Amino acid sequence: MELALQQLEATLCRLGHHFPADTSAQQHYMPRHAEGAPLGANVGWTTGFWTGLMWLAYELSGQPQFAHAARAQTASFARRLEARRELEHHDLGFLYLLSHVAADQLCALPGARSTAMAAADLLLARFLPGAGIIQAWGRLDDPQEHGRTIIDCLMNLPLLHWASAVSGERRYTDAARIHVQRTRDHLVRPDGATYHTYYFDTVRGTPLRPSTRQGWSDDSCWARGQAWALYGFALNQRHLPELDLLDTACRIADYFLAHLPADRIALWDLSLPLDSGEPRDSSACAIAACGLFDLASQLPAGARQQHYQQAAIELTQALQSQCAARLPQAGGLLRHGTYHRQIGLGVDECNLWGDYYYLEALARWQRNWRSYDSRSLSGTALAPAEGAQQPVPAACTG
Repeated sequence: MELALQQLEATLCRLGHHFPADTSAQQHYMPRHAEGAPLGANVGWTTGFWTGLMWLAYELSGQPQFAHAARAQTASFARRLEARRELEHHDLGFLYLLSHVAADQLCALPGARSTAMAAADLLLARFLPGAGIIQAWGRLDDPQEHGRTIIDCLMNLPLLHWASAVSGERRYTDAARIHVQRTRDHLVRPDGATYHTYYFDTVRGTPLRPSTRQGWSDDSCWARGQAWALYGFALNQRHLPELDLLDTACRIADYFLAHLPADRIALWDLSLPLDSGEPRDSSACAIAACGLFDLASQLPAGARQQHYQQAAIELTQALQSQCAARLPQAGGLLRHGTYHRQIGLGVDECNLWGDYYYLEALARWQRNWRSYDSRSLSGTALAPAEGAQQPVPAACTG
């Protein structure tokens, strides 16, 4: 954790107020570049992970430079929402859970809750009642994306659950419940493997066909998608206990763990032969580790709970020993990630989500960290480390 925080501080100092790109370039992050936007602008689906890293680092260390950066970045998400800039997708959870919900939970930042609620409304508007799913990408009338959902969407649903918890309105969680059921019924296969994306008829609700955008093939098992599913079902179980999602999460976890090589760092697609020489995706293992920690924390004490807790620890240890970045060779937190192998994007680089979930896995292991949406249910606070400097709320508002 100390090394990760040092890496993060150095990268923050180098980037200043700029948001970094999705992935590193030759192991170092550069300011985000997008056509028609200023250098380092808050655009794309991954910027929430950078701001999430700032809030999490502040929560873990109490260092004010992280709080100051988090506060400034969080304000940019409010402006982005007001302008409706690049928000026609399901990743509103990644963007606003890790910015505004975090700010509301950690220090009641003025305006954070209302902005997060507005983001939840925008996500809810993507729910298609006829299909029973949240459309993943594009305008709702986009013929190519109409009725398409993806396994990743499970991770964005906690924004809806949080909105129900703070507003008392069930419509947010009701939509999430239907989406989770459709995902469990059609995107999870009997052996525990998952499809990346799936199309549904938006009038009759008929399941049409699986597909992929980043996996090896439509019927393969994309590693990061499997990790999103593992963590996503565990997170949703806290809000939807009546669906009994833990058995589904366990089947998905078992498949993921059974398809890892001996060093425990996943290939980018779990259907590939382990001796294929294909690139790894450390970010899938970081996400899976967080999911395993969360899954284990919800299981009753016993052998099964201990199994998944130990699996989470072993994955985190493998990431630390084989993938943890260190300056000057690399400026991120976690090396050997893969963004999109099929088009050669971000292969064997650091990436923002891998960095975020690696730090979260360390926080879950060493500090009993809980996700921000789950704190709305129980008021759980971070367990302090002995001698750790504690966060100063004034740093968030000053």
